[in-house]
Amino acid sequence: MNHREIEANGISLHFVEEGQGPAVIFCHGFPAIWSSWKAQMEGVARAGFMAIALDMRGYGGSSAPVEAEAYTPYQTVGDLVAILDAAGVATASVVGHDFGASIAWNAAMMRPDRFTAVCGMSVPFRQPGGPSFLDKLRAAGKNQFYWFDMMRPESDQAWADAAVSVPGMMYWTSGEAPEASRWNPFDPSRGLLRPAPVVLRTIDSTYINDAVAAFTRTGFHGALNYYRAIDPFTRNWAAFAGAKIRQPSMFLAGTLDGLNVEAQPSPEPMRSNLTDLRSFILLDGVGHWPQLEAPDATNAALLAFLRSL
Repeated sequence: MNHREIEANGISLHFVEEGQGPAVIFCHGFPAIWSSWKAQMEGVARAGFMAIALDMRGYGGSSAPVEAEAYTPYQTVGDLVAILDAAGVATASVVGHDFGASIAWNAAMMRPDRFTAVCGMSVPFRQPGGPSFLDKLRAAGKNQFYWFDMMRPESDQAWADAAVSVPGMMYWTSGEAPEASRWNPFDPSRGLLRPAPVVLRTIDSTYINDAVAAFTRTGFHGALNYYRAIDPFTRNWAAFAGAKIRQPSMFLAGTLDGLNVEAQPSPEPMRSNLTDLRSFILLDGVGHWPQLEAPDATNAALLAFLRSL
């Protein structure tokens, strides 16, 4: 794996390359770092692709601007374009998980000339236009949804002890957590900031230790700014109202992902906005982290999609 650092868009970006062939760029979500994709990078590199994974702005070895407005898809998609340019890559398939899935969908929507296929994990595509998802929740009085808590200034400190918050969040959102107490995005009593009662068995401890070390060093302000940037983005998304993603696309999630409570993913509704949805997969017994909880199954599904292109 070749580590690189570039200056682009007024910040520093850290990314990692492995393999040669058609490019695949991986975008992580919250609270993760580039190495959450290590198993997928190794898998696609062995299969004849060039894998690229970055620390998204606000995370790990990349810069963390202070202002929330620096974290909308206008900036984050620009970061992906800059990395493709630095890697000498004209086009790539883009893969994202959690908030990284939102960025991947938006990259495909905004720059179909550079991102020619897209795979989103755990988070479906939300078509721009009209009242935003958050505005709909506000209108319905559903202010307990976890995004509202993540946006609060106090959340930086609430998450600050990474040795507790990172393993705890990963445990309660994983398929290992008991059904009665597993994370529910609408129920604060089943929230993210609970210490893990046991050590996770299904997620590699080396990765968790690396993530804890990274967040202990950087803190969480930049990572939480992605939630604070939702309203600034949706207030300025009129140019993309009604946009569809026409490139080949794939959606993958775990059947035990708490986000399914809200998203209720199903292939037929997705096809109205993803006009070339080629793969829709739900992994049984897997929670919010398919790439970490079930790396082999995730790799098999992803490679089948990439080889179909």
